[in-house]
Amino acid sequence: MDIVGTYLLYLLISTGLTVVVGIGLARSGRAFLLDVFGGNDTLARAVSRLLVLGFYLLSLGFVTLTMRTGGDIASARAGLQLLSVKIGEVLLVLGVLPLVMLAALARTRRRAQARALQQAGGPGLPVLRTPQVLP
Repeated sequence: MDIVGTYLLYLLISTGLTVVVGIGLARSGRAFLLDVFGGNDTLARAVSRLLVLGFYLLSLGFVTLTMRTGGDIASARAGLQLLSVKIGEVLLVLGVLPLVMLAALARTRRRAQARALQQAGGPGLPVLRTPQVLP
């Protein structure tokens, strides 16, 4: 297995994995985004498209930046080992990116819920804060 063949196989597998995960995120994330944005379907769709686009750009950028390797591949075994390391790196990134996006959206959702609760209580009511414990 030569280096060019390994690179091509790496690009094919990584791009396929990225597209599959991106499609899954777009499908599964829509319901969550509708909840985050209070049922505003237009806003949820727009944010979903932007998030998926950002996901693709970050993932594929990582794939292309990590494609390079030093030296030649002496055997098929070395080629498969290199390929497995590279695919493992991509899988880790594909696992972390959705979690980071989910955490950011959950934070946005909590803020929106707190803002809605404060507005429902009226402007004259104090904002509820967690008590601080003094030493």
